[in-house]
Amino acid sequence: MKLLHIDSSVLGPHSVSRQVSAAIVDRLRQATPSLDIVYRDLTQTPLAHLSGSHLAAAQGAPAPAELGPDLAASVAVLNEFLAADIVVIGAPMYNFTIPSQLKAWIDRILVAGKTFQYGANGPQGLAGGKRVIVAISRGGFYGAETPYAAGEHLETYLRWVFGFIGITDPEFISADGIQIGPDHREKALAGALQAATSLQAA
Repeated sequence: MKLLHIDSSVLGPHSVSRQVSAAIVDRLRQATPSLDIVYRDLTQTPLAHLSGSHLAAAQGAPAPAELGPDLAASVAVLNEFLAADIVVIGAPMYNFTIPSQLKAWIDRILVAGKTFQYGANGPQGLAGGKRVIVAISRGGFYGAETPYAAGEHLETYLRWVFGFIGITDPEFISADGIQIGPDHREKALAGALQAATSLQAA
């Protein structure tokens, strides 16, 4: 069984989402010692954002030589995702949505003919059957009952993205209110870490 672990926070060891995503992976590794784990840190090896040249190359046009390494990275990223049975993602909220590094990764895995296709009845996801677990951290509180619910474009976006490619039941472990104050941060982190250790085994 293969697990793909993705981190996208720019805060390194100070990141809450990184701590929680690592705890999730540790929990799954302990439950399944034979788990084959691939790790990708999107801040250490960032992907370029899509350009017109990327899109032209995807349609079969000749690619500039300087784009070669990035196109190779696109293939590697897509293959990592397709090969994974479990995907664990550390996703902090930056300015109400996902980090741009994570968006660049998503742009490489949403590929027509690979993870989705269009048919007579509209889009059809091709990546169903994977287990996706997302560790999210948010500075405030964005639940449905809060005044800031309309500003939540992290979990809602990721649910839509993974649903679009056929993964209809992604799991989320959330640490909320981490910028409210040190006590809130510690409480949120402790709760998220506890949830990680209680995850159902792979």
